[in-house]
Amino acid sequence: MKIAVISDIHGNLEALNAVLSKIDALNAYMIYCLGDIVGYGPNPNECVELIRSRNIPTIAGNHDKAVTGELSIESFSQVARVGVLWTQSVITAENKKFLNDLPYSIQEHNILFVHSSPDYPEEFRYLLSPEDARESFDYFSNPLTFVGHTHRPVVFCEDNRTIEISLDKKFIVNVGSVGQPRDGNWKACFVLFDTEQYKLEYIRVEYDVEVVRKKIETIGLPQKLADRLLVGM
Repeated sequence: MKIAVISDIHGNLEALNAVLSKIDALNAYMIYCLGDIVGYGPNPNECVELIRSRNIPTIAGNHDKAVTGELSIESFSQVARVGVLWTQSVITAENKKFLNDLPYSIQEHNILFVHSSPDYPEEFRYLLSPEDARESFDYFSNPLTFVGHTHRPVVFCEDNRTIEISLDKKFIVNVGSVGQPRDGNWKACFVLFDTEQYKLEYIRVEYDVEVVRKKIETIGLPQKLADRLLVGM
């Protein structure tokens, strides 16, 4: 069975549509979303409604909880705060309730799905290095955890060296970002995982980034949010 795992859409409707079209073409059995549907991007309502319409199991991200007011934006960067405040001004009551009700984790197919890290997922800790990930392995018993949050695709193993996933070790897999990649590649990123063959594939998808940039500029969000989409940073 093939499952697709997406994360960090951030209001980028063009990227989300392109990724979902690719997933449909790959005949994935299920799609999971690891959160941050909103924040930064120009189409928060449309992205939430698309996820809702397809009944995609979804985790709460820090931007989702910030938009609902459940999480303080004090520690957010300046552009992130602006994005949250603008999103709060346009999000519908129905979509806000959807974000408010999102869980912090899902466990299915012997896999843990969280936004940030298996240890205290509601604290939204960043796993940027093997050292950051090391303490997280004690917080899940299944062999595989999918995360997002950093917008950077990477595989961490409990032995600190293996990168090809297997059932005999624990792995934390960051699936990258649909709407705002930060690994130097502007293309939208997601993971396709075969639960029977236990194989993982990162897939990159092109989308019309210029349309998104123009939307951001028209709305009046910070120029950095438009320009960074070109370079994946």
